[in-house]
Amino acid sequence: MKNSNRYVKIIESIFHKYFREGSQEVSFKREDIEKAARKLRIKLPKNLGDIVYSFRFRVPLPDSIKTRAPKGKQWILRQAGISNYRFVAVIETAINPNKMMAETKVPDSTPGVIAMYAFNDEQALLAKLRYNRLIDIFTGVACYSLQNHLRTTVPKVGQIETDEIYIGIDRGGAHYVFPVQAKGAREKLGIVQIEQDVALCAHKFPNLICRPVAAQFMKDNLIALFAFEVDDSQVSISLEKHYRLVPPEELTPTELATYRNRLPSE
Repeated sequence: MKNSNRYVKIIESIFHKYFREGSQEVSFKREDIEKAARKLRIKLPKNLGDIVYSFRFRVPLPDSIKTRAPKGKQWILRQAGISNYRFVAVIETAINPNKMMAETKVPDSTPGVIAMYAFNDEQALLAKLRYNRLIDIFTGVACYSLQNHLRTTVPKVGQIETDEIYIGIDRGGAHYVFPVQAKGAREKLGIVQIEQDVALCAHKFPNLICRPVAAQFMKDNLIALFAFEVDDSQVSISLEKHYRLVPPEELTPTELATYRNRLPSE
């Protein structure tokens, strides 16, 4: 990222200005970004929010900040309302696909023309989830895509965006909302995004059961899917499955027999 060096200097300056030994939270405002840039004589980008967005979703925080986290915890950046932000120390959580996880092959139903013209990994992944009904398969609920790239403002959080929203109905008639985050193979899933999805659902869909989901490309059409629970602001993985999309002829009778013998919870 061409802006990484100046962004690092600005975010380091802001953090160390307000950090006190033993702190669990470090709050700052958008105006602090401008003050830090003037002090460091750094030219600001037109979109000030891109600095905070970068460290929330695209790149890791600099080591000078990470090493100041309490033992066993890591710093994450949260939006705390419009133009307000805070570093929060949370229990270290890595959202990475488990390489030991068994695969399930699924006949690939993605239209060839869609695969040809997808602009990026995220768009291609969302299309594959949709055309192959992978959210239905993963959750065990009949799901329907409501909207992708939903951007809205949530009270006490600010503006957030979710890659896709699914609405689901189970066999008992209960209604669900599944906010989905999609990541390419080289990208990192972040707990901040999951927390925001939960906040979005509480605001926009208060009467639905919220089940946040994340999807990540691995390799060779292998897709990792995660379901999450959020308890006392701590994100945990409640379920992980890996699905490989294959031509129908690659799914063998032996593999189908194996799937028949799996327990429902596997």
